[in-house]
Amino acid sequence: MPFNQKLQKFTGKTNTVEIGSGDKTVKIGGNSTYPFYSFDAPTENTAKVGVEISDMGLEGLADGIKAYYEGCTTMADIAKKAAAMEGADFVALLLEGGDPNGEDKSVDELIAIVKEVADAVDCPLVVEGCKNVEKDAELLPKVADVLQGRNVLILAEKEENYKAIGAAAGLAYNQVVGAESAVDINLANQLNVVTTQLGVNAQKIVMNVGSACAGYGYEYVVSTMDRIKGAALGQNDNMLQMPIITPVASETWGVKEASASEADMPEWGSVDERGIDMEIMTAAADLAAGSDAVILRHPASVKTISEMIKALA
Repeated sequence: MPFNQKLQKFTGKTNTVEIGSGDKTVKIGGNSTYPFYSFDAPTENTAKVGVEISDMGLEGLADGIKAYYEGCTTMADIAKKAAAMEGADFVALLLEGGDPNGEDKSVDELIAIVKEVADAVDCPLVVEGCKNVEKDAELLPKVADVLQGRNVLILAEKEENYKAIGAAAGLAYNQVVGAESAVDINLANQLNVVTTQLGVNAQKIVMNVGSACAGYGYEYVVSTMDRIKGAALGQNDNMLQMPIITPVASETWGVKEASASEADMPEWGSVDERGIDMEIMTAAADLAAGSDAVILRHPASVKTISEMIKALA
């Protein structure tokens, strides 16, 4: 008996959000099927891959990542090298040095780094805060200000600071707003609701619904992304139709499998290869679960995930 495939058609569709300006603009979202279900409907925009760099330079990075940036002495050099990485669609600048519990760099110092990076590259930019709610509420609106006209994605507003960041990024300076919630469909929905109530256009919002390294409670990530995509497509829920971006690098390179030295765990093999494996596995799982863009660090990871996306598109 012949197999007759039945197409799965949905009434809903994820929003298409543009990041960047000019010829280098990238589009994420805009699809009406589950990830890689191109047999149900054509893929309008394939998933995108970003390269994460930090205001801390090359400090604390794995040797394989440092090797790629050999010879880079300034943030501008690092940014150019990241933008040229094979498979990269955009650059994501993490301002982790602003954390009051860490380096506690001043806002002025961080803004100078943002300007240096932005002047060095013409590719789409994502700027991530330091993950401190109060500092980000002060820092990210100023980032949105100095990058006017670049249509950057500002990551991330949270429930505690959405008024400051959403109003500045999404309204005053017409940037793309990254809404971050903690692996819960209801929290993601609520943050999108209050952000749009501020007046931010739903077409200028991207969700970061949280993640985890593969093997670390990852079933919560899968179930959350799956429920969000199901509601967006099957229920036509317009407060969950924003595309999803996932910063994978920050979740993977700190776990013991990626960071334990070969001296401590010789049976685990090369520390660099372990880190690459964890990053690739997590990124692939995120994309299959529903993420429309991932942020990685290692050039081997970026190349591999980019090739996977092209092969499955």
